[in-house]
Amino acid sequence: MPHTRNRNPSPIPEVTWDTGLKEMNETWKGAIACLGVAIFFVMTIGIIYWQVVDQPNKNWILKGSFSGLIWERRTQTLVIQTLTEDKTFAEIDVENVGNTDIEVPFVRNMCWLNKTEFCYTWDSVAEVKISLESEEDSDTECYSVTWTPIHCHVDLKDCFSMVNISWYGGASVHALNWPINDANISMQPFTVSDLRDNPSGFGSVLERYFLGSSGVSVLVAPNIPLHVGMESRQNFCLQTPPSMERMPLQYTVCVGHNIKAVHQESMQQLSTARRELPNMDVLRLPFWKLLANVDSGAKLERELRTFSNRLKRHHLGEGVISLDEHSTALLANMDHSYLNGKKRTSKRQTRDLPFVKLLNISITLSPYLSVDSQQFQTSIQTGIEDYWLSLPSGPQGRLVPMLTQWKGKYSVKLNITNPEATNWFLDKVDSLHSHLGMEYVILEGGEGNPFEEQALRPPLALVGDEYIRLLADLAEKIGDNTIVTSGTRSSHKPLFIRMSALQSDWSYSGLKGIIPSLLHHSLLGYNFFIPDAVGGSLSADLVADDELFVRWLGIAAFLPVISFQTPPWVFEKEWVLNLTRFYIAKHHDFVIPLILKYAEEWQDAGNPIYRPLWWLSPNDPITFTIDDEFLIGDEVLVAPVTEKGALQRDIYLPESDFQWQDTNNAQVFDGGTFLESYPVGLGDVPVFVRRRS
Repeated sequence: MPHTRNRNPSPIPEVTWDTGLKEMNETWKGAIACLGVAIFFVMTIGIIYWQVVDQPNKNWILKGSFSGLIWERRTQTLVIQTLTEDKTFAEIDVENVGNTDIEVPFVRNMCWLNKTEFCYTWDSVAEVKISLESEEDSDTECYSVTWTPIHCHVDLKDCFSMVNISWYGGASVHALNWPINDANISMQPFTVSDLRDNPSGFGSVLERYFLGSSGVSVLVAPNIPLHVGMESRQNFCLQTPPSMERMPLQYTVCVGHNIKAVHQESMQQLSTARRELPNMDVLRLPFWKLLANVDSGAKLERELRTFSNRLKRHHLGEGVISLDEHSTALLANMDHSYLNGKKRTSKRQTRDLPFVKLLNISITLSPYLSVDSQQFQTSIQTGIEDYWLSLPSGPQGRLVPMLTQWKGKYSVKLNITNPEATNWFLDKVDSLHSHLGMEYVILEGGEGNPFEEQALRPPLALVGDEYIRLLADLAEKIGDNTIVTSGTRSSHKPLFIRMSALQSDWSYSGLKGIIPSLLHHSLLGYNFFIPDAVGGSLSADLVADDELFVRWLGIAAFLPVISFQTPPWVFEKEWVLNLTRFYIAKHHDFVIPLILKYAEEWQDAGNPIYRPLWWLSPNDPITFTIDDEFLIGDEVLVAPVTEKGALQRDIYLPESDFQWQDTNNAQVFDGGTFLESYPVGLGDVPVFVRRRS
């Protein structure tokens, strides 16, 4: 009988396999799920830790041959440093990325295929594109930055830190300092204004160019609307106003091995046009402003005769007698028509000419015309109202001239975009020249935009400072004997520029502001300037302080032109007259040859004629803040007294392989020497010439 096997001898109950697997799967599924949640939690914590704690604070986003651009996420700044990170050129606070309290994570380059470009988009704010530009034979590297708003009404704003960097350039301001770090100006359109009417605005010489002592420059694109603000010793900010056009914020930051190198390279970008010299005869004679409170041309001629005789009696030589706009109008309205056609060929005919034609005079004109004048009434009657800035009015769009104020009178302003209007103005100048025979024409009144003053949108041809640029073109057509009172993008033109009037005191609004102003003008390319009158001319009153007059005269003697409003004889002191004669001769014999020499260098290379001390010692931090000394070229250092009552001053001679010799006493000093309490008499100005060791 076959043996029958017991199928389950074990005491363990028999279960089916599928039931066991089912129970086992449920258990493992739970365990795996818990493990997955744990892994996900750990990864999340890791990512958060990497983003917040472990991620590096700064990331290189572009690298050149010696410099690179870094994004610092915690401070939300772009930093340009050397690749060795031992020097910072600039720190740019990026205020375009939204809430500054929220850290912006590591930015990834969307243009990663191109090693010289960086692209990124901040959600709902703006796009940025930065291009690195470098040439093999250049000692500078440039970063072109373009911010483009994604939506309308987005403020684009970048701020450059002033901490540990001295900044120069931009625009002249009231009580100008050198450097500009102490300026405190609210955010406003970066356009030229008349500081007498708007003391908190930007003054007569302005360029979209800033230069830093670390070897950095900033050039802002010329064709975008721009606002600029400055917070004393903190930063200066560039901003494009919000608009429907979504205007970009564009600028270029260039870095070099020192401030001089980057400035020389940047000037080639700032002014690409050929530089032309103005009429250098302007240098040769002092300007004497005639203060004549008269109401007729005949009375004015008598004043001119008296003033001219006084210049001769006091042995002050020839000079240019400068007439203001009111005096110019009085002479222009006199009847000189009988002179037409006469030629100055004999002494008899010369005696027949009016006295004014025998003098060296400068006249003053402006693009303004009073609405009370006969000329304006005639223009309306003859239907040439488009000669003036106008607005369309009525259903037929007839032009109505815009009213504005000029020197306290309601006036209209020349439509400088109308060729017929500018030709009319040029004919007016030619007529005055035939009547008066003037040597020079001062063209003032370019500042201000009547459209923007009345909150109106100007035509495209007159946006921003376009009027000033076009007025410089008009001045150039008048001739190289023209003097303008404001400048922007016109430093290459053959024109002199008259500096703004200063107060008759010792502050930075007065005497202390002369040297910062001349360094500012020269740095921006405006080397041929006429400084304010000795003693200041902001007030029509004559200067009563003979010490202020003499110290001011000592500075003016080393500038391109000496200008007077207060004549020296009013002090009734022979020593003041003698000193005036001495410095007029010093200017003619010593200063003019230097200016002519370095004018050629400016024309060829763009180097300024008047230079800060860091020009010779670009790596010496001491030179970055000296605002009471200046260089003429590379060979003469002038260190005048600017403190009331002082008969000594501290003088720093910049480091070099040269020595410096005092022209007053022949003492010789090494470069890099600090002369403490150096004696300076009331009539003296310390002047040092550079000589080889």
